[in-house]
Amino acid sequence: MDTDSTQDTQDKLEVARQKKAAGDAGFKAGNISDALRAYHEALCYAEGLDKSALSAVGIASTTKTGPIDSATAPKERTEADDLIEKIYANMSACHIKRENWRRAQETAEKALAKNPTNYKAMFRRGKAIGEQGFFERAEKILEEIIKKSPTDAPAATAELKRLRVIDKERERVHNQKLKGAMAQPRRLGCVDR
Repeated sequence: MDTDSTQDTQDKLEVARQKKAAGDAGFKAGNISDALRAYHEALCYAEGLDKSALSAVGIASTTKTGPIDSATAPKERTEADDLIEKIYANMSACHIKRENWRRAQETAEKALAKNPTNYKAMFRRGKAIGEQGFFERAEKILEEIIKKSPTDAPAATAELKRLRVIDKERERVHNQKLKGAMAQPRRLGCVDR
């Protein structure tokens, strides 16, 4: 591994960290557009980093993700993978603030692809799915969080309760419309003269 490639990789990773920090600051200040722009720029730097160069400079770690199985080889996770996971999870939070539910779901799923036990990303995915009207899918996700993450359980429980209220109201309105449609007299198309 040549030192130029290693130095270039370290520089790109540092720029990605700085862009993520700028995104975090924008989010905290309530400037969602700036936050999303900074997160996107951070991804541009972090996504294409050379994993072999990261290993060479000692910022790669080998961890097992998923069920432990002798046929499954350890998956190498790098600092870049951790950074990308956090960026996608934070982008999901930005999209939730904007009520852009589809993008919130997509970015949460990208974070979960990097780390299936990121409960913040899982919560954001569940919230986004529920807001799109897929209550049963959202309910399963939120119930999984309640079972597996005691620290995130209160937020998941509150969101689950909120979604159930919304679902009941939508069902009530739907049933009322159905009753109204069934109660109207049928027109046969005959005209009295």
